Amino acid sequence: MAKSRLQQLTELGQSVWIDSLSREMIETGELERLIRDDSVRGVTSNPTIFQKALAEGDRYDAELRELASLGDTSEIFFRLAENDVARACDLLGSVHESTAGLDGYVSIEVDPTLAYDTERTYEQAVRLHTDIDRPNLYVKIPATRPGLPAIEDAIAGGHAINITLIFSLQRYTEVVDAYVRGLERRVSAAGSLERVNSVASFFVSRVDSEGDKRLEKVGSPEALALRGKLAVANAKLAYRHFQKTFSGERWEFLASKGARVQRCLWASTSTKNPAYPDTIYVDELIGPDTVNTMPIETIRAFRDHGTVRQTLSEDLDEAERLLEQLEAVGVSYDEIVDTLEAEGVQKFADSFAELKTGIDHKLRTLEVVR
Repeated sequence: MAKSRLQQLTELGQSVWIDSLSREMIETGELERLIRDDSVRGVTSNPTIFQKALAEGDRYDAELRELASLGDTSEIFFRLAENDVARACDLLGSVHESTAGLDGYVSIEVDPTLAYDTERTYEQAVRLHTDIDRPNLYVKIPATRPGLPAIEDAIAGGHAINITLIFSLQRYTEVVDAYVRGLERRVSAAGSLERVNSVASFFVSRVDSEGDKRLEKVGSPEALALRGKLAVANAKLAYRHFQKTFSGERWEFLASKGARVQRCLWASTSTKNPAYPDTIYVDELIGPDTVNTMPIETIRAFRDHGTVRQTLSEDLDEAERLLEQLEAVGVSYDEIVDTLEAEGVQKFADSFAELKTGIDHKLRTLEVVR
């Protein structure tokens, strides 16, 4: 029987993850089917996704009644989310085992309002690992400047961390450095690396959305010709840095102690602009030691008509030239990525606020007294 395009991605060293999680997916068997039939090997989640799941149907109602006495809506959310994530971890346990701990992960995000608070981010990351207590759990920490020391401390403490909201090449370099330093600290303290793992989540399509907006504002033929190219170029240059970092004497020493590379994870890979191919952010970013976390629509599209070919190491000179061409037409790469990071943090914080409002509304609908 011919292998599906998604299975072929796995053979090329790229893991397929899905970017959503809900109790409905777990209880209806949808997640199990995706694991079995579509080579899905991991799950990411965030407050925006959970808010949609909570607002629809009554699957959370009984548990909401039980948790209402906690009072604090943030605490109620995390209890609900922890239960879903733990169940998803159990469903993916066989994947985690069969891949010797490489895959089978489920991610849960720290409170996004803590994005600029190093100490509280670290404390919550540790708490989530303690509460859920699964070997295949990733806790997501945003790649803000204050997030970097929390990432390093969490890795040094032996925890698996998904670093999220990476947009810039400079910030990616800092994220990789934090991971390597954390590993070195753990090895120096004679700590085990058995459960230490990490992915660096590089957001993709949003880079084109912001870049295209600025190029269209310039409006010259030279500027318009650059639309739809920055996101892929940005990711390819990040992957080149990944290859350089996880090689050589410094890394080989850590690898000899059992350290794993921090894989690049391509996030936000749905196509926002209908003028672009609906699988562009999968087709153009295929290579070993990577993850692509896709919405269900992108999984279906790639399964149907995606192109399977190692593409990440192609056209690197062109990717470098593109950054120069941006500056030449008057568009600042640094301004694009700085804007995206700030907006990304704010969007997640806004979604979290909306989520808490939704929980309050749901409790009132259920006529629960707190």
